[in-house]
Amino acid sequence: MSYFERLGPASYRATPRAGGAWEETEQHIAPALGLLAHVIECDRDARRDDALVIGRLSYDILGTVPVDVVDVTVDVLRPGRTIELVEATLTYAGRAVVRARAWLMQPRPTAEIQGTTLPRIAAPDRCAPWDPTTIWPGGFIESVEVRRNQTEPGRASFWVRTPVPLVDGEKVSPLAAAAGLFDIANGMTVRADPREVAFPNLDLTVHLFAEPRGDWIGFDTSVSFGGDGVGLTSTVLHDTSGPIGTMSQILTVRPGTPKAT
Repeated sequence: MSYFERLGPASYRATPRAGGAWEETEQHIAPALGLLAHVIECDRDARRDDALVIGRLSYDILGTVPVDVVDVTVDVLRPGRTIELVEATLTYAGRAVVRARAWLMQPRPTAEIQGTTLPRIAAPDRCAPWDPTTIWPGGFIESVEVRRNQTEPGRASFWVRTPVPLVDGEKVSPLAAAAGLFDIANGMTVRADPREVAFPNLDLTVHLFAEPRGDWIGFDTSVSFGGDGVGLTSTVLHDTSGPIGTMSQILTVRPGTPKAT
């Protein structure tokens, strides 16, 4: 079973594998973010043949969405020969649920000067297997494999992969597949018990200086709560070759709001 099944040119049905962690009858937003990356790339490839790469993906999460049929649209906000800004919107029953904006950039040969000072995390085979269903319910959480080195609550490095296809019967790029896992970061090293404190994220923004390769996606993650109900999950993203970018998620922290089970 995949996370989504295509019903038409712009319509997809979420499967139970996309079931959420805060509420199992709602979608975990992670696969939906991957779906939007996929449709952005499909739209790009239908319009042009020069394979612009995605340097930034920025998502605004406007509400919850049932495990049901969703529609997607794509608009080019800033066309260009070497750079484009594209917006994709996921809707349910006519209501916008997620808006994604992506900067598409012309690739250039810079292998001779590539490098980063971001530290590497331990490889997947040097991290202990960890079962996230001990904290979270839902079809999406059940579908992933996690290996984690936990430092303290709110601080960990971990690797995530899934055998579940993003869209049934469709070839999906490594980036779109990875984007379908990015949003898991907020729940893999919790600062507070989610049965006592809710801390959903309102957005997710990722900047990439290299496209992910392989099925493992690595996260070097820190979770911070401020004193006025706002939090931040910050991550350096990895593939098995090393760091590939950074990601942030703003949180609404709500003590006394138990997680739905």
